[in-house]
Amino acid sequence: MAASPEIAVSIVIPVYNEYENLPDLVERVHTAMRDCGRTWELICVDDGSRDGSDRLLTQLAETHPALKPRWLKRNYGQSTAMQAGFDAASGAVIVTLDGDLQNDPADIPRLLDMLDSSPQVDIISGWREKRKDAFVLRKLPSWLANKLISKVTGVRLHDYGCSLKLYRREALANVKLYGELHRFVPALAREFGAQVIETPVMHHPRLRGVSKYSIDRTIRVLLDLLWVKFLLRFLHRPMHAFGGVGLALLIPGLLMLAWLAGLKLFTGVDIGGRPLLMLGVMFTLMGGQFLGMGILGELLIRIWHEPTRSQYLLREAPTGTSPT
Repeated sequence: MAASPEIAVSIVIPVYNEYENLPDLVERVHTAMRDCGRTWELICVDDGSRDGSDRLLTQLAETHPALKPRWLKRNYGQSTAMQAGFDAASGAVIVTLDGDLQNDPADIPRLLDMLDSSPQVDIISGWREKRKDAFVLRKLPSWLANKLISKVTGVRLHDYGCSLKLYRREALANVKLYGELHRFVPALAREFGAQVIETPVMHHPRLRGVSKYSIDRTIRVLLDLLWVKFLLRFLHRPMHAFGGVGLALLIPGLLMLAWLAGLKLFTGVDIGGRPLLMLGVMFTLMGGQFLGMGILGELLIRIWHEPTRSQYLLREAPTGTSPT
């Protein structure tokens, strides 16, 4: 993902079956960026659409030079489509938004000015403060999910699900997306030192096309949240995760077996039919397995870090006067 000095802003939009919205979307992005005084490109990533969106993007690119479509061979999901857009982007600032026109491209110039005036900020996340969606099916699950994600990741945002976000290019350098991780980008980037703020943005009801949201997506998000929690806390020390569970099982298991061994040796009591024996053996074996997984994880992390990857990132020398 190399930056181009000719492009200041890359706008990345994953597209899946948005045929009816695409002409208006491209035109509204063009209108929003036309007078902002920055060079820009629009990267629409077709995620295996079946309604002709892929062909329509080809046609629109012929009349809109800033439009640079990408076409995935099949439907990989929003995170992968967004990653494909990040890989193709060449701007110093990367903007993401949805292709259904519920995000308003008119917000982009204002957010760009906000980013320019806040050099310490790396990510601006949109907040759909006045969200135009159904309460029970969309707003309530989203509110609960945002509370949970903020609590688990430590990055407190009102609206993780809002696709309208601005990123400095460096903030995405160490972030790779898959599964449903696109909504966790602020938390993942914060792990590498990115500073995140949030601001209200406009939100419109969907007027054309069909929503791709389903309640089972919430379940997938929760499962990915478990992975993100592990990633943020134990990526560089897997033994602390697996070893902790292993010791919590191994120590009680060994104590049970020691107690039963003492009974057998000093009292001659038959212990072969006792449930405690089976429980002690099970705890001991499971504890040993978790410890082995922790050791294996440590070896994998060592292999990952040593040949190609640095364990830390450096920043520029701080400026200004020291506090007295």
